[in-house]
Amino acid sequence: MNRLSTWMLVMFMVMFWIFRVIVAVLPEFGTTLGSIVPLNSQLEIILSFVVLACIVLVVKRKIIGGLIYIVAYGMYFGVDLFKNVGSLIEGSTSMETTVNTLISFVAIILAVSVLLDLVFDKARKKNPKDKKTDWFYNNEKFDRQLDERADKNNYRTL
Repeated sequence: MNRLSTWMLVMFMVMFWIFRVIVAVLPEFGTTLGSIVPLNSQLEIILSFVVLACIVLVVKRKIIGGLIYIVAYGMYFGVDLFKNVGSLIEGSTSMETTVNTLISFVAIILAVSVLLDLVFDKARKKNPKDKKTDWFYNNEKFDRQLDERADKNNYRTL
């Protein structure tokens, strides 16, 4: 995660996840967040745990995290978006439906942008982690320990 866009996407994922957790919890207390209500309360709770795992996978730069994220949000928010776009165009919707459709649209855009960021990230493909050699070349403690030896040999060729 070297690019600013990746950090911003992850931060927006976390903020959207916190927002959806609040939206899922508030109806249990008998209130809502304005006109925003969860589409399906039980599925929203399950989705929040799935998204939490996806956030960890996206931070680790795994494409499977982005794929699970887009599939989960596509199945949850995509159905609502597809169902309500026609009535939005006609103009025969309530404020609650309009706000929930807008939030569904933002969720789908977020999921697509996260997947595109993972797919087109050249640093993820260019510098993969190699556990066989990284312990040697990325370990400063090991370097200092060997540099202080009595025989001052050139043990490293780089």
